[in-house]
Amino acid sequence: ATRSRACRPCPCGSSTIASTRDPSSPCGSGSCGKLKSAVTKISRRIISLLQSKFFQENRLYDAKPNRKLTFLYLANDVIQNSKRKGPEFTKDFAPVIVEAFKHVSSETDDSCKKHLGRVLSIWEERSVYENDVLEQLKQALYGDKKPRKRTYEQIKVDENENCSSLGSPSEPPQTLDLVRALQDLENAASGDAAVHQRIASLPVEVQEVSLLDKITDKESGERLSKMVEDACMLLADYNGRLAAEIDDRKQLTRMLADFLRCQKEALAEKEHKLEEYKRKLARVSLVRKELRSRIQSLPDLSRLPNVTGSHMHLPFAGDIYTED
Repeated sequence: ATRSRACRPCPCGSSTIASTRDPSSPCGSGSCGKLKSAVTKISRRIISLLQSKFFQENRLYDAKPNRKLTFLYLANDVIQNSKRKGPEFTKDFAPVIVEAFKHVSSETDDSCKKHLGRVLSIWEERSVYENDVLEQLKQALYGDKKPRKRTYEQIKVDENENCSSLGSPSEPPQTLDLVRALQDLENAASGDAAVHQRIASLPVEVQEVSLLDKITDKESGERLSKMVEDACMLLADYNGRLAAEIDDRKQLTRMLADFLRCQKEALAEKEHKLEEYKRKLARVSLVRKELRSRIQSLPDLSRLPNVTGSHMHLPFAGDIYTED
């Protein structure tokens, strides 16, 4: 018999699970219930792996700074995608996510803290966690110094100041900085063909929940669990790189806008000087023309008779004034 199913998001947010359209259809609630149970089981396995391997077994603490951020991106994907369909998964992260935030924020630079702050802001806006957990996360990220709440006008003023500080006439963005930023984007995530190929080559088993019914034994289940774990890490790392690339491109856009504004100001100044020097050139050219005209009107001394052509010498004073 043909099964009639409507797909809805899986609790882990990574794929879909099937639900029965018609309770009287041959697939019945039993088959779908088994499938849902299998999805829930493997989803819990993913959560367990994330918690035990990445947070509780010091893998997070031993990882490189950018890898630590990747782990938190992966946790963020699971937490947000599980909010409605599997809230128990979101709760499972609560005991360890605060310590993870505290460790990553203390071991990484301001750029990483900015990314974590964005994640925390999204959780706060979407009420992913209760206020007490959010306060603990803020404390872990910012310490005793909580982020200052600002009015819309203050935010706009700060944005304008930040944009104008780079492009002020006294300190414009340097051409070398722009070149470096453009060169960095040559190796950005969106242009990583190798990762694109790896993502495109992901096995269909990690993307289609309907294939979970092929799991017949523990060995095949563990093998699929390992494949799903690797796929999650690959995609979370790539998503983190894409987020960083977006920030880099935004920063480059601001730099280019400031640089262009400075160049326009410099162009206007140079054009003004050019007009000024054109006027000076016109005045000097007029003086030169008048000078040439006057020189031409002067008598030609070379045409006068040569009064010094003979070999006669003028008498000396002693010759003129002689004693009698």
